Amino acid sequence: MTKIVAHPDRCVGAGQCVMTDPDAFDQSEEDGTVIVLQDTPADDEALQRARSAVETCPSRTLFLTE
Repeated sequence: MTKIVAHPDRCVGAGQCVMTDPDAFDQSEEDGTVIVLQDTPADDEALQRARSAVETCPSRTLFLTE
């Protein structure tokens, strides 16, 4: 099972993840860092959005693990 992992301490708050997949990601109101709402993609479409979020993250905060 693939899981989304985030390292908020690396996050610069660009919001690319939220724009790519607002169902899986949000940003902290306090400092704008990433919050993972759904750490396990529900289907292939959600997995593709998660991959896109990982690829577009400018601070390389997001990872997919098996």
